[in-house]
Amino acid sequence: MPLTIGVLAETAAGERRLSVVPDVVKKYQGLGARVVLQKGAGVPAHFPDSVFPEVTFADSAVEVCEQADVVFCVQPPADDTIAAIKPGSLLLGLLQPWTSVERARQLAERQITAFALELLPRISRAQSMDALSSQGAVAGYECALIAADHSPKFFPMLTYAAGTIRPAKVLVIGCGVAGLQAIATARRIGAMVEAYDVRPETREQVESLGAKFVDTGVSAAGTGGYARELTDEEKAKQAERLAKAVAQCDALITTAAIPGKRAPRIITADMVARMKPGAVVVDMAAESGGNVEGTVAGEKVWVGDVLVIGPANIPSRMPVHASEMYAKNLFNFISPFIKDGALALDWDDEVMAGTCLTHAGELRHAGVKQVLGL
Repeated sequence: MPLTIGVLAETAAGERRLSVVPDVVKKYQGLGARVVLQKGAGVPAHFPDSVFPEVTFADSAVEVCEQADVVFCVQPPADDTIAAIKPGSLLLGLLQPWTSVERARQLAERQITAFALELLPRISRAQSMDALSSQGAVAGYECALIAADHSPKFFPMLTYAAGTIRPAKVLVIGCGVAGLQAIATARRIGAMVEAYDVRPETREQVESLGAKFVDTGVSAAGTGGYARELTDEEKAKQAERLAKAVAQCDALITTAAIPGKRAPRIITADMVARMKPGAVVVDMAAESGGNVEGTVAGEKVWVGDVLVIGPANIPSRMPVHASEMYAKNLFNFISPFIKDGALALDWDDEVMAGTCLTHAGELRHAGVKQVLGL
């Protein structure tokens, strides 16, 4: 029997992405694998069943799991779906490994080999598999559009019969993949853009996009490409320098997040109070606690005369390209381990070992075990 890859319909509220797309199905078939897709799974992402002529369809998630040797998902499957996955099978997706002790234990007890893409090592070879980066790029793009859509001002300079309107001033905080995409998008729309990150090495990237880097004199370069947590003294110094830049902007986009931890609180209520009337704040980190005091995940809140937006599951706002990018990330991760239509895991491979959450009845990832207290 050839390797069977099962693709689940997403059940989380508002989730529209899919973990496989037609072009990628052909690649799996070229490796000798077959794909089983839950009926209607692609409809929310605008991929109807008719665009998958060569897959096998299943009526339910349970039916997918009963056939699959490898199960793909975007967000973690429901408990009853995990219970239907065959022992010894592989589960791959964005599994939110730090959020649920119960789910981690269930995966281990079911003898499921689970790979959480959030745990992917931050090395050059893994860049093509990095779902956090691909989905972060979607989120950064969308955050710039959200800010432009809700701003009471034009983003670009506008010349009309009676004179000239100056471009809006946008400040982006956090210059990872999402922040850089937000900068690039706001610049394309025509805004004047400033940006800040505690990692000084991002300055060159910011300036290469035509934005001005805000220098607060605080450096928090960390390991693995992420920023370290600031000391109280550093936070105070950072806040003092940022407050001026925040007060001058028309739109603020914050993207600072650390996987597995609460988002750092960067913008205080006092900073928001000093912003211009009509200013817009888009807090991309809303779901992990928010960078901005007063953010409510999934809501738009007026704080005085400033609109604070905390969008949730931002990549699902653009499900076609987000799904295409995510599906290629999964393929790039798993395809090296498919040999002649069969799965051949290599535990000496740094990427595979580093991304593993559970295997052979055990929770394998030391960092997750520490966070979950196991």
